[in-house]
Amino acid sequence: MKMKKIFGLIILLFSITSNAQVYDWEKYADSLRTNVLDDGDIEKEFMLPEMHINFSKEDIERMKIQSILRRRILRVYPYALMTSDNLTILNENMAKMETNSEKRKYLKKTEKYLKEQFEDRLKKLSRKDGQILVKLINRQTNKTTFALVKDIKSGWSAFWSQQTAKLFDINLKTVYAPNDVLEDFYIEILLKELGDEGKIDYREAARNLNMPQVKANWKKKLGESGYYPVTE
Repeated sequence: MKMKKIFGLIILLFSITSNAQVYDWEKYADSLRTNVLDDGDIEKEFMLPEMHINFSKEDIERMKIQSILRRRILRVYPYALMTSDNLTILNENMAKMETNSEKRKYLKKTEKYLKEQFEDRLKKLSRKDGQILVKLINRQTNKTTFALVKDIKSGWSAFWSQQTAKLFDINLKTVYAPNDVLEDFYIEILLKELGDEGKIDYREAARNLNMPQVKANWKKKLGESGYYPVTE
């Protein structure tokens, strides 16, 4: 059973805005600028990640974890945003329909279109990308992916989606919890940083995460550990 089967079950909610090809080494670059020279030649500028020296083992491990998370967030965050947007549109359109027959036809037509447009891109995501995506969907919609599938399809479909996902270590009932899960805390910090850098269309979470308190809690848990991100 392949990863694409998991994402095919929730493709109805997804969309993405970019179809650019990325060469293997370019995925490690932080930014790319393309200039057209006077003679017509094209010049590309890449900014590669900084090299760090004289850091502790904990510092290096923390930076490595965050660097990997940054790349994963850049890959999957657009899907989480489109899930939220499509859910809003879906609910608005469904509310205008009077019969279940109309709703079923609308869902079927929408699902077919989105599968044709986006399924190939979704099935390229890795297992870990899928785990991060499920968390970010919950962040943006305040619903688990399991609940979204259940609402739109049926409880039986959601059950089988969950069982399939478990084979790939993806729990569709996962709740985004920066106050309890260190990885989620890192993700929230990085989302804000990437938003400030203009690299993502940053949006607030669907529920109040109370980040000042969350930061204080992690500070208390980890003390001055190198794993604690230095933030304002």
